[in-house]
Amino acid sequence: TVLFLSTSQILSNEEKRANFDRYGDAGETQGHSQHQHRQFHHFHEGFYFDESFFHFPFNSERRDTSDEKYLLHFSHYVNEIVPDSFKKPYLIKITSDWCFSCIHIEPVWKEVAQELEALGAGIGVVHAGYERRLAHHLGAHSTPSLLGLINGKITFFHNAVIRENLRQFVENLLPGNLVEKVCSNKNYIRFLSNWKKENKPHVLLFDHMPVVPLLYKLTAFAYRDYFSFGYVYVGLQGTEELSSQYNINVYTPTMMIFKEHINKPADVVQAREMKKQLIDDFLSQNKFLMVARLTNQRLFQELCPVKKSHRQRKHCVVLLTGEGDKFAEAYEAFLTFAAANTKDTLKFVHIYNDRQPEFADALLMDEEKYRGKSAVVLLERRDNAGKIAYKTLEEAWQGSKEDNFILLDLLDQLRTDPGLLSSETVLADLNDELAPMFLIRWLYSMLDYISDCWDSLFHSNWREMMPLLSLLFSALFILFGTVIVQAFSDSSDTRDSPPSEKEETSAKAEKSDASFSKETNSRIPKKGFVEVTELTDINYNSNLVRLRPGHMNVVLILSNSTKTALLQKFALEVYTFTGSSSLHFSFLSLDKHREWLEYLLEFAQDAAPIPNQYDKHFLERDYTGYVLALNGHKKYFCLFKPHRSGDEGGALGSCEDYDSSLHTEARGKSSCSPGSRSIKNKLHKLSFWMERLLEGSLQRFYIPSWPTLD
Repeated sequence: TVLFLSTSQILSNEEKRANFDRYGDAGETQGHSQHQHRQFHHFHEGFYFDESFFHFPFNSERRDTSDEKYLLHFSHYVNEIVPDSFKKPYLIKITSDWCFSCIHIEPVWKEVAQELEALGAGIGVVHAGYERRLAHHLGAHSTPSLLGLINGKITFFHNAVIRENLRQFVENLLPGNLVEKVCSNKNYIRFLSNWKKENKPHVLLFDHMPVVPLLYKLTAFAYRDYFSFGYVYVGLQGTEELSSQYNINVYTPTMMIFKEHINKPADVVQAREMKKQLIDDFLSQNKFLMVARLTNQRLFQELCPVKKSHRQRKHCVVLLTGEGDKFAEAYEAFLTFAAANTKDTLKFVHIYNDRQPEFADALLMDEEKYRGKSAVVLLERRDNAGKIAYKTLEEAWQGSKEDNFILLDLLDQLRTDPGLLSSETVLADLNDELAPMFLIRWLYSMLDYISDCWDSLFHSNWREMMPLLSLLFSALFILFGTVIVQAFSDSSDTRDSPPSEKEETSAKAEKSDASFSKETNSRIPKKGFVEVTELTDINYNSNLVRLRPGHMNVVLILSNSTKTALLQKFALEVYTFTGSSSLHFSFLSLDKHREWLEYLLEFAQDAAPIPNQYDKHFLERDYTGYVLALNGHKKYFCLFKPHRSGDEGGALGSCEDYDSSLHTEARGKSSCSPGSRSIKNKLHKLSFWMERLLEGSLQRFYIPSWPTLD
């Protein structure tokens, strides 16, 4: 019965119930606690564990209560802290019981936490013993751990726990472009003139500190969607004129807000000590321009909120206009009217018709009288689905006195007669004009991801890095394996560039084409005939240009008159080599493709230059009987020239004899003419040349690319 009554008392008292959930007891009287201690002391007369002897606050009743207001739970962190980190950075401590290092850093933590919280930073404490899920989610595997949270991104602190390091850590979390330093007259004019492009007020802080205060940076981060911030160090040479222009007291920090008029601040505040609350109140009253431009749906909803009751009615006066000097006069007149009729229940805004065409078409109905002109619309949002009630001025807005009187009269009627807004429509969401392009957003995301990976590589726990490292090494293994397999499967690709003459001479005996050397011992003919195809423009790509690596096409040059005799002799000479699957045999008609052959022969090394078409012997040159071994993949060829009668001693058709052959043929008087030798003898000893081709000992002539075969 006593236990039941005690439990009922705990459950009925919220404070006792909270203490019981957090510490395991209800915070009863000292007498009850002393009774427990007495029982424990009598457990053994000679020894007892009195934790007060060590002076460590391990007992939950003695735990420092300064951290209690900062304690975080998983749901609180996910639903509140992470979204709030887009407005201010958080410094979070991971602690636990029986942690000697946690006790060591406690004095510094208390001082820094109070200081940063006063400046506008967020503070959090996670007890790893009670919030293991949250500690694991944050990536903290040891205590104590300190980390920063900003824009939902976690950064761990890796330095000595002293006040200066912690302040610098929080400051480094902030983006570097939050506050622009204004140090000259031209600089400040450019800075303040950006109000139209950025569509937000600009704030200038004048102070005697050479470094931008952390309070100002945290304020700039919290209000970066509403203001652009600049800082003027009044002690810097060149800022005297700027300070005197606005009558600045250089010994007192001064904050100014500029809106549409850069020559006169819209609001000013001065204080010897700028406190966060003072700055927040000052900025909250000046978050928008006098006539802000509707650039996105969020801004439209803030400036023109949905009415919640009859007393909370707020109306928007919208100027639908265009860009350029043509509409400047109408805009200036509307701005002057708005400045003279500022009220809590009225918001003056403007919008560019060409940037928000759906919005303009819904209100103006594409009427002819508004085309190319400005128009004014009074509207009230009825719900969040886009429904509005509105009234459009009968005539286009020119900014004349008559237009001012008409608009002023309508506003007076609207205060007493809400039914004046007789038209209704549903508006689509506004386009986000200032949003960065998709490519830029993707680039920023990639940079953030790379930065996270780089930081994790050096600072994160290795257990978290194992999946990433496993993926990385797997990719490298696959890539390396692919390269090795490719290298062994196509060894002919190892020589991609033509060798120098000295290297070729010294290594000619050692070199050989691997794909051909394999075929040397197994080139037994598989057929009883030689398959020779004509090389034409139809099969040119497949038989030469796109020929597989390691394959060669042996091409015989002939004419219509020598075709039959040369093909018969060619078949006899190359028949023993038809067993090689890497060799293909073709013939080329000299009558059709003389220019192609002449172009190819120009790349033969140490050869006499080929005469041009004005040479008198140009059409007398006889190339019948030439044989070219063409490697389409490597872009080189080997040349066999016809055997000459009377030179039985050893002209093997080598490429080196090409020079003398050309001189002889150019004269047209040598024994190489068709009338002085048998046609079939032209291919004499072609088989020996084929042997040297397979050995890889023939000279190779490289070309940049294969010419077209017309």
